[in-house]
Amino acid sequence: MKTQFMLTLALGSTLVLSSCGGDKAEEKEEPKNAIEALQHFADQAEENAKKEPVDPVDFRSLKELLPESMGSLARSDASGEKTGAMGFTISKAEAKYQDSDNNARISVEIIDTGGIAGVGAMAMAAWTMASIDKETDDGYERTSKIDGHKSYEKYNRTSQRGEINVMVSQRFIVNINGSNVTEDQLKDALSKIDIDQLEGLE
Repeated sequence: MKTQFMLTLALGSTLVLSSCGGDKAEEKEEPKNAIEALQHFADQAEENAKKEPVDPVDFRSLKELLPESMGSLARSDASGEKTGAMGFTISKAEAKYQDSDNNARISVEIIDTGGIAGVGAMAMAAWTMASIDKETDDGYERTSKIDGHKSYEKYNRTSQRGEINVMVSQRFIVNINGSNVTEDQLKDALSKIDIDQLEGLE
């Protein structure tokens, strides 16, 4: 149900933004405030609206990128699906990892948004249009780039909860969430995903 909701939301955003025409060039600089972020989003929406959706890869190919373990956390479950609505489709694979005490947990989700093109992918990963850099005594929240890919990171040291999200090739989204884990465990989880191989699935 969550996947269907995300897909419907993304498609709705795609239809609305695709109706906005214009000849403005895509802004290359990162948005620095709310107004620039909205303009940046609109410019990219216009450009991405011209892209034709492509058939997403088989979710089984995405599942192959999910390792058997994440450090000391063993994989407890893995699944995949291809979901469609209104003639558009996405593929998704996910896995859950936990330690022997069922305490530390990490979940990994890989989504191919190729079937809804660039604007839909942006709608499913709104953080790609944000510019965030926040730190507190408890943790941080920021958007940046990891190995050249747009990313969003959030971590709370008190609760030991966090997430890392990465957009690959303006099409694939990698979402990593963890509870009762360290920052290093989350970063190590991302390193276990072969991003180069993911890019090669296009």
